[in-house]
Amino acid sequence: MTATPPFAVHVADVELEHAPLPAEQVVSGDPTVAARELWRAPAGAVSAGVWEIGEGVSTDVEADELFVVISGRATIAFADGRVVEAGPGDAVELRAGDRTTWTVHERLRKVYVVVE
Repeated sequence: MTATPPFAVHVADVELEHAPLPAEQVVSGDPTVAARELWRAPAGAVSAGVWEIGEGVSTDVEADELFVVISGRATIAFADGRVVEAGPGDAVELRAGDRTTWTVHERLRKVYVVVE
């Protein structure tokens, strides 16, 4: 659901409903995921919101994205061998098509901007 502009939200308080990840993405544990879109550009090619993932290990294929971690910690391993440690206050760039493995050590909440 997109918020109606102008708006202000306290990101830590945005309510999210978690759902299980698709089984083919789960490597170990029982990670769940939740998201709430807060804004979408009028042309629709850029969106921003809050996303959260629970503890566990999972795989993903990324979009063009910049995010800032609000809470929690994760290690993001890229198929090309790069590894990023992400925690509160860290800004991380992902590129469309990147294949990643997320090891979530503490439930991670981020604010994201995605270019589609």
